[in-house]
Amino acid sequence: MLEPSNNDELPVIPGKRYFTIGEVSELCAVKPHVLRYWEQEFPQLAPVKRRGNRRYYQRQDVITIRQIRALLYDQGFTIGGARQQMSGEGAQQDAGQFAQLVTQMIKELEDVLRVLNQP
Repeated sequence: MLEPSNNDELPVIPGKRYFTIGEVSELCAVKPHVLRYWEQEFPQLAPVKRRGNRRYYQRQDVITIRQIRALLYDQGFTIGGARQQMSGEGAQQDAGQFAQLVTQMIKELEDVLRVLNQP
């Protein structure tokens, strides 16, 4: 089976509260040993550990793993670069771009609303 090349091809995250490392591995197309390594490299990734040190990931952890995966595999960041992006050092630039995008979307929606409200 081919691994998905980007997050758009990953399966939908089921509506469960906790996921095992095997389930997360399949949901994110990343091997379990890679997930364990990422836990050491990214402080945002901290699954709950229960009986026998078994990991249980929550929905937010799965989303975070997909973000890390996108940074490393799709955007070509190194581990250090991805860590900086995840910690927010790259977020200020992204926030400015996001604000511009939101402003543009609001303008476009207002234009659509004007067209719809015309008699």
